[in-house]
Amino acid sequence: MESETQPMGRRVAYWRQRRGMSQQVFADRIGKSKSWVDKIERGVRRLDKYSVITELAEALNVDAAQLLGREPRRRPGLGGCLDQVEVESIRQSLERYERLGRFLEAAPIDPTPIPELKGAVNYCWLAFEKGHYPVVARSLIQLLRDTPVAEDRPVGGTSADAAELMTQVYQIASTVLRKLGEAQLAWLAADRAISAANRGNDPLLAGIATTRVANALRSLGRYQAALDLNVQVAHGLISEHGGESSSPAAISVYGALLLQGAMAAALAGDATTCDDLLDSASRAATVLGRDANYYYTSFGPTNVQLHRAAAFVELGEGADALAVHESIPPAALGDLVAERRAHHYLDMARACVQVGDIEQAGRHLVTADRNAPAEIRCRPLAVDLIDQILHRTKGEPAQDVRRLAEEVGALA
Repeated sequence: MESETQPMGRRVAYWRQRRGMSQQVFADRIGKSKSWVDKIERGVRRLDKYSVITELAEALNVDAAQLLGREPRRRPGLGGCLDQVEVESIRQSLERYERLGRFLEAAPIDPTPIPELKGAVNYCWLAFEKGHYPVVARSLIQLLRDTPVAEDRPVGGTSADAAELMTQVYQIASTVLRKLGEAQLAWLAADRAISAANRGNDPLLAGIATTRVANALRSLGRYQAALDLNVQVAHGLISEHGGESSSPAAISVYGALLLQGAMAAALAGDATTCDDLLDSASRAATVLGRDANYYYTSFGPTNVQLHRAAAFVELGEGADALAVHESIPPAALGDLVAERRAHHYLDMARACVQVGDIEQAGRHLVTADRNAPAEIRCRPLAVDLIDQILHRTKGEPAQDVRRLAEEVGALA
């Protein structure tokens, strides 16, 4: 991560890499040699002219202050989140229709072998689960370019294999964009995931892609549509795969659909339907018998409890949410991926605010930040919650809460 304490050359290297440029490409862009760039980044050559610094900053699409280490404080998650340049790159990738190339002209780039793409997609998922969103962004931009080409001209696999990888790429993009408040763009990515899934041969992948569409609809305030979509697909999927005798993967996807349906019901204020869906998901988790991560769902008994607590928060029942949290074994929570743990502690911070326990809300936020900083520093929901906690704290906030607030720019 780029830092104020790093030498300027290291900051240049950091932003060059985030922009996906090699030293040679960056050198060509600023009219310098690759050797010059290398010496700047290694600190062999000093940057002591402000005109040169501003030229580098312009080529990197950052403020000169970011290279100088004098960035303004009100920059949530600085260095650890996607910035607007990266979001715009993803937007442009989603707005392209590479598959029309077969009707217009040959694809301009050579296809990446499908086994290599599979490794890159798995790496992107792992980065997401750890909350390393800049890494996810860089991977997505490359994958959004490479996977459509592989689907048109597959090497080391079939077009259907590439389409299934494309489905996963769009799912990751949709989930990250939704967390960052880009609801419309998240919906576009999710819709593309469904289209790609229909070109593949994996109905379970199509099922889990449905949750991304429904989640995007939730972010757009379409709670009933999200609820109906999740429930319809869940029931169709489980009936096609043998009910309770389904494979663990099918049960996991079915359960994930039910959980997302429950969250939509909670947001719609339908507590009865929410509870019914959570109970059905709990029965599915019991059949599964353990916390698993088929299709990157993290589905299992513990994740059901996390969603039960989150649903209480959305229903405004903070005390009930906290009671569920207290019933979750710490070891089971600790075994979940970092993104899930941080998301849960963010929910519990919201629950504490609902019951007026502002001090504990701050502690939960700090715990969330320790698990996956991007879940707190990059999400508008979390930054707004930090503001609430600061304004409702009597006297000075706890030292670790104050430090977190300073780092996301919530303190002047």
